[in-house]
Amino acid sequence: MCKDCGCSITRHDHHHDHDHHHDHDHHGHHHDALHSNPQLNDKKTLSVIHKILDKNDIEAAHNREHFQAHNITAFNLMSSPGSGKTTLLENLKEYTELNYAVIEGDLETSRDADRLLAKGIPAYQIQTGSACHLDAFMVHSALHHVDLKPLDVCFVENVGNLVCPASYDVGTHKNIVLVSVPEGDDKIEKYPVMFRKADLVLITKADLLPHFDFDVDAAKAQVKRLNPEADILVTSIKDGISMQAVADWLNEHRSV
Repeated sequence: MCKDCGCSITRHDHHHDHDHHHDHDHHGHHHDALHSNPQLNDKKTLSVIHKILDKNDIEAAHNREHFQAHNITAFNLMSSPGSGKTTLLENLKEYTELNYAVIEGDLETSRDADRLLAKGIPAYQIQTGSACHLDAFMVHSALHHVDLKPLDVCFVENVGNLVCPASYDVGTHKNIVLVSVPEGDDKIEKYPVMFRKADLVLITKADLLPHFDFDVDAAKAQVKRLNPEADILVTSIKDGISMQAVADWLNEHRSV
């Protein structure tokens, strides 16, 4: 059981030990949590955390090898709920010739996968129960339900959450983080871990800018302070030019 976010232990369909902790990023994310949560301050807990992460990282590397063997580039989409991940993927097919499938992560229902399937986009739904992120084992299990042979790209649409998904490598090649105009431009610095790991940040629902107090320049500056190497695109599914820019970025950053 995660001591901080309260999520339950992930389902064991993939047959691995998964005591669910989230403050355990190898780059120091769990170090801060240990000081703020005395319950985590013991060697046994640290050992469990490292064991979980080590197992996950090994499986993530295996997933990458699996993608590469099929000449597929995998992108991990992360954001808060409602930022437009599924909508982006629904509409992207109009702007790219890349063949792609989507592995969907949500606590319950198959609604997002159903939406994509209705558009003719191959999709497989992972229902995590109460776990607030995907891990490499869940993604590996899902790969057995996706026909990889015709694909150029596979998207992993992570559970809507601006915190925990950033701590788990799921075996993708690049991270794409979305922040929508209705969420506000303050979310970037309030939830920095995910943005530090982004290869691309999408400011979505830009057609709503006239109706919200969202400072695009300030948002871009926040991203660059946290992650100078990240690319930033301002997008709207109603703006074909911005959607084409996303498609072009994906094509340029194919790793195989």
